[in-house]
Amino acid sequence: MRRYSIGQGESREQEESQIYGRSLSARSAMASMLLGTEPPVLPSYALVRAGEFLGLSEGAVRTALSRMVASVEVIRSPQGDYQLTGVLAERQQRQIASLSAELQVWSGNWEMWVVTGGARESAERAELRSCAVEMRLVELRDGVWLRPDNLDAGRFPTAAAVLREQTQRFVTQPDRDDLLAARLWDLEGWSAAAERLRAQMTRWIPTLRAGDTEALRPGFLLAAAVLRHCNADPLLPRELLPREWQGQRLRRDYDQFDAVYRNLLSCWLRDSSQPPASREPDAER
Repeated sequence: MRRYSIGQGESREQEESQIYGRSLSARSAMASMLLGTEPPVLPSYALVRAGEFLGLSEGAVRTALSRMVASVEVIRSPQGDYQLTGVLAERQQRQIASLSAELQVWSGNWEMWVVTGGARESAERAELRSCAVEMRLVELRDGVWLRPDNLDAGRFPTAAAVLREQTQRFVTQPDRDDLLAARLWDLEGWSAAAERLRAQMTRWIPTLRAGDTEALRPGFLLAAAVLRHCNADPLLPRELLPREWQGQRLRRDYDQFDAVYRNLLSCWLRDSSQPPASREPDAER
């Protein structure tokens, strides 16, 4: 689990890296902008304008968008709007599920997926691992993935299909599942990091409400960090969580932060409501 801390006398970039996890490339910034928009579609001029407060040139933004079109991560309409598609559209659905955190009534059962068959290609193993993580499974040992059976059985059908191809699903009831959960997930670490993110949102909300556009960059990076952290929430049953679990508190605070941030961002974008006169992105060479 990522742990956040702030040292003394650090540059803005160092502070942002430690608080928010990592800096964003042009491609990641455009993906994050669209991932945070419902429906995930924005005009090109809005994406270029957003790139300004992230320190990205128009050329960098348009090159990133061109490459995303070429890799079928976004599609471009004749009007110049960009919309998520493919794996990024699926990622947004997982993100939405992470924020809603809808849990099923837990019976005490765990679902366990065990790899079957013989040797597998490295690509197959990597695909299985990626899909298991999407399903919020965790690896007990090589080839054995499990979690409490408290999530929608029909979640993420593409990922589930990959698991069904390579594994056999079982239902089990381990002894002392509270100890097993504490062993498999760093719950205290996740909750502590969530508290720090909550403190950062509380810090920035008054500045955003005051209309200070200097808060757009750190606010954007903070929102991306919160969304990544929610995606890392194992969504365990309440019975297996620490007493001071921060999951719902983090989501509640994010809803408030997101509303304030979006209001300022919308006002800032309206200042440039007409698309700038500039060339369309070149096709990727």
